[in-house]
Amino acid sequence: MREYTIGKNDAGQRLDRWLAKTLPLLPAPLAQKYIRLKRVKVNGKGSKRDVRLQVGDVLQLYINDEFFDTPTLENAFLSLYQPKLNILYEDEHIMLLDKRPGMVVHPDESERVNTLLTHIQAYLYQKKEWSPYWENSFAPALCNRIDRNTGGIVIAAKTAEGLRIMNQKIKDRELSKYYLCAVLGVLSPRSGRLEGYLFKDEVKKQVYVRARPEPGAKTAVTEYRTLAVKNGLSLVECDLITGRTHQIRAQMAAAGHPLLGDGKYGNERENRRYGRHGQALYSYKLIFRFTTDAGPLEYLNGRTFQVEDVDFVRDYFGDDAAWRES
Repeated sequence: MREYTIGKNDAGQRLDRWLAKTLPLLPAPLAQKYIRLKRVKVNGKGSKRDVRLQVGDVLQLYINDEFFDTPTLENAFLSLYQPKLNILYEDEHIMLLDKRPGMVVHPDESERVNTLLTHIQAYLYQKKEWSPYWENSFAPALCNRIDRNTGGIVIAAKTAEGLRIMNQKIKDRELSKYYLCAVLGVLSPRSGRLEGYLFKDEVKKQVYVRARPEPGAKTAVTEYRTLAVKNGLSLVECDLITGRTHQIRAQMAAAGHPLLGDGKYGNERENRRYGRHGQALYSYKLIFRFTTDAGPLEYLNGRTFQVEDVDFVRDYFGDDAAWRES
């Protein structure tokens, strides 16, 4: 329990607004609940949220200690009252999440709360499966990343053992991640392999495809196959043999078939014609193909996980189930 005495600078405020200012980590819906449950008392009695505080009022707050902390990147999850996650799979060690385009995966100085990791932390905290306030607590971590404007499957580790094993499996390429993209035109051949070298301009945050090696350029290999063709667009499945920044977007553009909706490597006139805002790219399928022992994660070997919906497939290729059967 914490106790506060209202001074002249805080007098005249509504109780709920004073609470929001004093405890910025406490979500508003939870604050309202605490007021209703009389866990917030004014002069020893329960009160209504819209009561005006007076000089000398004594407030007693029966609220968990963590909500009194100063907001930081590490405790931003506390301010999420209803975490929003599209969970494809969950067990003791890992979670598979379908991240929607527009969401960043990790908190940074530009976005602290509405990130995938923060929603995961809030979800596990509210399930009482994790808390940073437990002694020697392991913090949930992401095993792979997806750009803000790309959607798809992200692997989150709930245990240190799960994180260690999954990171090693990813490093050893014992997982296969497949992407769907909608590109302009029809690729020829319809299935094949794109090979080249990607040079990243750190200032422009853009990569360039080179035909030959050069200092700073890295090998990039993408295998692809066309799943459907409709209205001047192709639905293409890509398997990243290498995982470079903007690899699919840059290589498809260099091949003459930029991604629909891509504002950096695409065709703005065509994007407007099709009415697409945001790159048509989705990490839609994950297959565990362990070739070495996976310890407590061995049960995942051979399993395939796939998202249920991809907006640009539905919007531009209709109710075609070919991608689900691929």
